Amino acid sequence: MTTIDDVVRRPQRADARRNFDALLAAARDVFAQDGAQGSLEEIARRAGVGIGTLYRNFATREDLLEAVYVGEIQALVRVAESVESAEPWSALETWLLRFTEYLRTKRALVEGLNRDSEVMAVCRATMYSAGRPILDRAQAAGVARADISIEDAVRMLAGVSGAAFDSPEQRARVLSIAIDALRAR
Repeated sequence: MTTIDDVVRRPQRADARRNFDALLAAARDVFAQDGAQGSLEEIARRAGVGIGTLYRNFATREDLLEAVYVGEIQALVRVAESVESAEPWSALETWLLRFTEYLRTKRALVEGLNRDSEVMAVCRATMYSAGRPILDRAQAAGVARADISIEDAVRMLAGVSGAAFDSPEQRARVLSIAIDALRAR
């Protein structure tokens, strides 16, 4: 079975890794701003490299979109690892808030990706595998509702995140209310 680490291979040389990482960071910003059809030339410019370097690392736009998407999932996994020893509710809340940030990038990327691809399936499974133990621990501690699954929590937050908000403050407040609905009463 393919794992998330099999999907995108970072270069071995330090200078090539720097270029690769700069391209991913620039792509994340451009795609978030302009959608999946964001300018590859603008991505290369923001990364401080030539377009040839972009194409050496990512032969197609879809390769670059997938790499950015995988990077977002890897960030969710790192957050899950970083909260392993945190208080259970705090750990769950931290992971779910990072998940909502991932959703912003995901919406821009998904339009350019094959939703039924192996990469998407591996990313989805990895995301659930990262969040599930955090929710399980919060449920075992009695601080999260026992009648929900990680899939329930993710779908609820995805729905709430997709709403139009008048301000970033309103978005944060509504997401806080949604996350609080997961608390055990």
